[in-house]
Amino acid sequence: MLLDSASLYFRAFYGVPESVAAPDGTPVNAVRGFFDMVATLVTRFRPARLVACMDADWRPAFRVAALPSYKAHRLAPDGGEESPDALTPQVPVIEDALDALGIARVGIAGYEADDVIGTLTARGRGPVDVVTGDRDLFQLVNDDGPVRVLYTGRGVRNLQILDEAAVAAKYGIPGRAYGEFAVLRGDPSDGLPGVAGIGDKTAAALITRFGSVAGLLAAIDAGQTDGLPAGARTKLAAATDYLAVAPMVVRVAPDAPLPDFDDALPATPADPAALVDLCDRWGLDSSIERVLKSFEVARNP
Repeated sequence: MLLDSASLYFRAFYGVPESVAAPDGTPVNAVRGFFDMVATLVTRFRPARLVACMDADWRPAFRVAALPSYKAHRLAPDGGEESPDALTPQVPVIEDALDALGIARVGIAGYEADDVIGTLTARGRGPVDVVTGDRDLFQLVNDDGPVRVLYTGRGVRNLQILDEAAVAAKYGIPGRAYGEFAVLRGDPSDGLPGVAGIGDKTAAALITRFGSVAGLLAAIDAGQTDGLPAGARTKLAAATDYLAVAPMVVRVAPDAPLPDFDDALPATPADPAALVDLCDRWGLDSSIERVLKSFEVARNP
């Protein structure tokens, strides 16, 4: 099980009231919500391996160089990512608690959590469940792995479990082609403009017909007209510069330089003393107890 950690703690922050606080009054709603989600996921799916994938770089230079609009709308004045003031100090608490529990926490300089997830799924070590609220990761769905996405758009207790058939049914595209589809129709949440005048239905039809943006561009270069209405050809031709770089921006890295780490579901906390200190300082006892109980359930199905 691979956790898109930022996706989960942002959801926790907005889903749990800020009145959920530590003994000193500091909000810990994101921390408590995050670990409650982890407990729910581990109890339900009982993974043998668990990795919290982190954004060491939320806006990597190689993506910005290719497409300057990439996540530009999320830039804070200091150049970092815009984040609620009450959330920012909670992220290190989440990281410290993950470490004390012994849950593998992996982030790589110059890469996003998506790239950590993409690389781990590409390694092909058996079935993988990707937990995320980010539709970009639908591109990793692969029945051969199998790789599924546990989509949290409606919350962790109302997950949508997406395999290739589910992605195809939802978007009308081949199950693994979501990234190519997103390039054409755009994604405002990532600053991805898409091709002007190309909506979901046309994007789905084009990707189904040509397989990829590269295949589509090759057909345009060859003067092919079958499956390429004149109106669509004109719109695509006007966007060739964008189409030349956008697939690389959208595609998650399959080969990020991961460090060595132990992703086995912990049997016992890695640092019990640190975990006690964190629980005492931040009032995390109930959430951490639920996580520890979930470990026990997963080990003894």
